[in-house]
Amino acid sequence: MSASDVALRVLAVDDEEPALEELLYLLGRDPRVGGVVPATGPTEALRRLSHSAEDPDGAGGVDVVFLDINMPGLDGLELARLLGRLAAPPLIVFVTAHDDFAVRAFEVKAVDYLLKPLREERFAEAVRRVAELVRAGQGPRPAAPAGTPPEPVPAFGDHVPVELGGVTRFVPIADITHVEAQGDYARLHTPHGSHLVRVALSALEEQWRARGFVRIHRSRLVALGRIEELRLDGGNVTVRIGDRVLAVSRRNARELRDLLAGHAAGRAR
Repeated sequence: MSASDVALRVLAVDDEEPALEELLYLLGRDPRVGGVVPATGPTEALRRLSHSAEDPDGAGGVDVVFLDINMPGLDGLELARLLGRLAAPPLIVFVTAHDDFAVRAFEVKAVDYLLKPLREERFAEAVRRVAELVRAGQGPRPAAPAGTPPEPVPAFGDHVPVELGGVTRFVPIADITHVEAQGDYARLHTPHGSHLVRVALSALEEQWRARGFVRIHRSRLVALGRIEELRLDGGNVTVRIGDRVLAVSRRNARELRDLLAGHAAGRAR
């Protein structure tokens, strides 16, 4: 079953009627959404969720909550923390007019963070991410048993949170030129510097394949669109990205050449 086959069960929470109506409109237009239940605040959201046992068609057991943050009484962050204690917690997507809650949203493991006014393309991307997580079995579920593989590297849409001197920064994935394994960590390289995140290179390879990242060495991924030159010197293969020349293993060389040829053909059309 593809992500488009997932019929998402959604709870939409916003105390402002125009904002809630816009949210319902966008959700209703997306074919991946199977049903939406609105709530005008955290209290109503909790009441809807509590009816899951009696009403299988209601909001109980929702896959994802699209949630405003700045609401009277219990705010969206506090509600997200409560929902996180459920036996099968729903995924959380924050929808807010404020960009200064992003770090706290990361702390409650939100899937995405959307800023108002909503852009339809950006909104659709958030729904796509949720659908893929649900399809992969990472939606509402009991707590993971011991030995479960680590969760994917956290990301908000097109950004990755990284720690730098006690401050969380959000690095655009589009800025990342290549990634190098460093033990249990991965170093993300950009034209402006590098950042260390605690995630295995194999996990990034799986998650970012659709974004054009390919493995060229057992300890290195590169962004296909960032490669400026492919060099063959005897039996050695290298790629150039800016002022960096990176070795390509023999094992990965053929696949890389094929991918680069396909990439160039796609750009020529």
